[in-house]
Amino acid sequence: MALRIRTGTEDDAPSLSRICLLTANAGTSSADLHDFGELPGLVYAVPYVKLPTTWAFVLEDDAREVVGYIVGSTDTRTFEKYAAEHWWPALTAKYPPDKAVKPADLQYVERLRNMNTAPDPNIACSPAHLHINILEKHQKQGWGRKMIATAVEFLIGEGLQGVWLGVDPRNERAKLFYQRVGFKQVEGADANQLGLRFDEFEWKEGKTN
Repeated sequence: MALRIRTGTEDDAPSLSRICLLTANAGTSSADLHDFGELPGLVYAVPYVKLPTTWAFVLEDDAREVVGYIVGSTDTRTFEKYAAEHWWPALTAKYPPDKAVKPADLQYVERLRNMNTAPDPNIACSPAHLHINILEKHQKQGWGRKMIATAVEFLIGEGLQGVWLGVDPRNERAKLFYQRVGFKQVEGADANQLGLRFDEFEWKEGKTN
């Protein structure tokens, strides 16, 4: 089945939410961990087709089903400020702690009330950050590298020289992939914060993700 990368839009929000849920457990599905399966996407995916400073690209098959995405912000601090004022408050009202029963739901509900902000070393590395997820069926075919390349080209066009991401410490396979394409630990941050300088990006294709 042929795949292609295209610009993501707000209409893709349901697909981003679905993919996020199916990859939220260290790269595997967390669907059985949630009663509110939309919560991972509302934190890590959907805002990037809704809020200012954001961008998105999606991986789509020939049936026009979205099977992967790469999303981010060109200005993390502005994104955080806007989300704190306009995105998280509505969600905290919609998902009170007494509504969550399963531990994974409760974890997200608490996170909405105390959303992390990026460490200063990450911002020193780059104002831009990203998230990427691809459904397991389409991994290990080179699409992860291609999607990062698409994002890098876009961010260079925005005048940026690098980008960073946080990796789930349980997902060693993802961390190895990021390292192969040129990500390195952000200086001064913990081992799960990885940054990429665009002049160090490995543009060559490979069957890595």
